[in-house]
Amino acid sequence: MSKPKVIVTRRWPEAVEKKVSELFDATLNAKDTPLSAADLQDAMRTTDAVLCTVTDRMTAEVLSVDGRRAKILGNFGVGFNNIDIEAAKAEGLVVTNTPEVLTDCTADIAMTLLLSVARRTGEGERHLRGGEWTGWRPTHMMGAKVTGKKLGIIGMGRIAQAVAKKAYSGFDMKIAYYDPYLPDPDSVNKAFDAESCGSIEAVLADSDFVSLHCPATLETRHLMNAERFKAMQPYAFLINTARGDVVDEAALVAALKAGTIAGAGLDVYEREPEVTRELLEMENVVLLPHLGSAALETREGMGFKVVANVEAFFSGKEPPNRVA
Repeated sequence: MSKPKVIVTRRWPEAVEKKVSELFDATLNAKDTPLSAADLQDAMRTTDAVLCTVTDRMTAEVLSVDGRRAKILGNFGVGFNNIDIEAAKAEGLVVTNTPEVLTDCTADIAMTLLLSVARRTGEGERHLRGGEWTGWRPTHMMGAKVTGKKLGIIGMGRIAQAVAKKAYSGFDMKIAYYDPYLPDPDSVNKAFDAESCGSIEAVLADSDFVSLHCPATLETRHLMNAERFKAMQPYAFLINTARGDVVDEAALVAALKAGTIAGAGLDVYEREPEVTRELLEMENVVLLPHLGSAALETREGMGFKVVANVEAFFSGKEPPNRVA
């Protein structure tokens, strides 16, 4: 019996690519070049499964291509807003994602951004490497203290709870959050001595740091807009490791320029990989190139989850991480 034919749209960790090649008739992307819409359409016509990533725009046009052969999209990532889910359902395509395995690493990056922007570490390193440092002095590059401050969280899923745990247990931070969909707020409140707020504005009102952990949906697009930045304190910092389009970047730039908020730490961007030029020029912003899950163990774990989902599908079983 012939093996299912699959395509891996980008380079994956070596151990995962080896497993993919053992189980399937696999086409790998050795050059790691992004696939165009035409390339993705061709993949839909010529393979049984497309193992895509969050940067592959799996639009309705791509998914509804004439002569489609593909039956499943194994998405490398917990988020799947790169896939037109309604179009996938209409086409009878199965879609899977990779939850849980990247929780801790993404939470680590959120705390990295929080600490970096508060203590001005990126700015400080540039200052030192640029040969500008003249020695220690009492008023040099003073930042904001983190320990004991208030962390406001928007969206209290797995990653957010991991951030709350690190902040509460490691930095004695006070936790407030907004999540109208959280199934068991009492357990979260108890675990972190947290305050469950009735609105986003209530979280923003007196938080020293605001960390975003909500999915990208029509409801959350530009959730952080000009009015909500005005609801924050001028000493507060925004942290985003969720999805780029949750933040109106033009409004963020305006808020930073006006001193409406103190700074921001970003790992995701509204038009990724394009980054708003003004953000690149600001010293009170820490910018990372979507590193949330970028640890070898985590990326391998994500890849093996994709493999397990696709293998289950072609074995006639329900994929464990099916989202459509």
